[in-house]
Amino acid sequence: MSGFSLSDLEAIVATRAKASPEESWTAKLYAGGQPKAAKKLGEEAIEAVMAAVTNDRENLTYEAADLIYHLLVVLGIAGIPISDVIAELERRTAQSGLEEKASRKSS
Repeated sequence: MSGFSLSDLEAIVATRAKASPEESWTAKLYAGGQPKAAKKLGEEAIEAVMAAVTNDRENLTYEAADLIYHLLVVLGIAGIPISDVIAELERRTAQSGLEEKASRKSS
């Protein structure tokens, strides 16, 4: 198993965002702003769902990678580091998923 992490991917996204949009898909997404990046994220989410529903493991793996990459682009444009998302996930694991969901309704 490799040592590649979401933080590694986040760093690659940040580096590529600084390139010319003519040379980097990431830079092109950043140049298009949050609406373009969020639209692409949504498209990738739909493709991942379709692969899951059809039990297409190979395509689901491929689309999940696209989804995670595009999520990191959207987070990067918003200035939200992946460490904030990880901290939120960590906070949520301190209770059951049902308890966490119920607590959101009262907030």
